[in-house]
Amino acid sequence: MSRSSERPRRLRRLVLPAAALVAVAAIGRSVLRRRPAVAPVLADLRSPVLHLPMSLRSERVLRLVRALPAPVPPTPSAVVVESRTITTGAGDRLRVVTYERPDRAQPGGALLWIHGGGMVLGTPEQGHPLCGAWADELGVFVASVDYRLAPEHPFPDGLEDCYAALGWLHREAAALGVDATRVAVGGDSAGGGLAAALSQMARDRGGPGICFQLLEYPMLDDRTVLRSEHGGTGAFVWTPASNRFAWTAYLGRPPTAGEAPLYAAPARTEDLTGLPPAWVGVGELDLFHAEDVRYADRLRSAGVACDLHVEPGMYHGADAVRPKAPTSMRFRELMTDALVAALDVSIRP
Repeated sequence: MSRSSERPRRLRRLVLPAAALVAVAAIGRSVLRRRPAVAPVLADLRSPVLHLPMSLRSERVLRLVRALPAPVPPTPSAVVVESRTITTGAGDRLRVVTYERPDRAQPGGALLWIHGGGMVLGTPEQGHPLCGAWADELGVFVASVDYRLAPEHPFPDGLEDCYAALGWLHREAAALGVDATRVAVGGDSAGGGLAAALSQMARDRGGPGICFQLLEYPMLDDRTVLRSEHGGTGAFVWTPASNRFAWTAYLGRPPTAGEAPLYAAPARTEDLTGLPPAWVGVGELDLFHAEDVRYADRLRSAGVACDLHVEPGMYHGADAVRPKAPTSMRFRELMTDALVAALDVSIRP
């Protein structure tokens, strides 16, 4: 082998370790820079990923994230999980994933769950742990809707899919073994925002009926994008940059202080009277903390029964990042207790 051909190999052996050192140094700087932000996080919710800057800033990054393999979490062995295809009022096909125990009491309560992901990411399968647990422990019928995502499908496509799934749940209530008077809606993050918007839409359209809304750190207000100061919130998982990108994708334009389309940002709806009772849960360090607390206060002022829980030291999606942490388990127990009361069921021993 000639010396000229050997030289590039020696250079590559030198360049690769050098690149690794640069990457390690960059990570080290990020850890040091973000250490003050991590300090308020509850000890059991801390994770190495919190030291890394994570933001969804462009469609290119969105494509990369979507291309990553998504693990499918397990569900309880007693729960039957089925992927069904329904037809919307517009004649389109829509996928709905259902969860139920074969031995559940019928007709029983039901929950329409809407997954999170900033309205630009996610599938029903990411909700397997929660939806499967509720179907198993509470004996309720759970349906999770695979709604269309922005930016390919901006508002109102995703919300109309959720409305179509709610309509299917009611139309097929007898065949599904569901008590149509005990149908709740819920969701996490963007799914919580869609559940709140769906409750408003169903109220204004005269149905289908919703008995309760379970809103887990819901994404409610596009005007949060316009704030330059976030009071120490939004440092982890869902950042102001991600929020700006997602709302722009969903609205089809950047948020403004002016009006947004009706139901696009449920926090903008002026009249909240006549909405279903609600549970709102959010972390103290969550970017959505202020908008969620404000929405809960407005629900109460409008005469809507609303239980608000603010978890100290918790960031957005912490219960998914650290699902076994005592704080995460307690937070999810509060959601479960809210469902038990709303759907008039009991927890299996």
